[in-house]
Amino acid sequence: MFLVLLTYNAPTEKVDEVMDEHLAWLDEQYAAGVFLASGRKVPRTGGVILAAGHDRAAVEEIATRDPFWREGVASFELVEFTPTRAAPELQALVEPPD
Repeated sequence: MFLVLLTYNAPTEKVDEVMDEHLAWLDEQYAAGVFLASGRKVPRTGGVILAAGHDRAAVEEIATRDPFWREGVASFELVEFTPTRAAPELQALVEPPD
């Protein structure tokens, strides 16, 4: 499981110019089953994406296809974690202990 933490590197006006392309990219990743949740940071300085996957390189490659990254309006940090507890509605995300 991964958190993709986006940080804007440009004024929000520039970010908004790429927003439609970014949203289409998000939709593609939801359809592919990679992204589970996403949204803006508060205050609006970037965004957060919850991504499923066991291959860090694959998730990183997907992140570099984000139009925000491609157009230089945002950078990202990839945080890998192993979900060991979750709310009842999210139990399918929990990985069994080794």
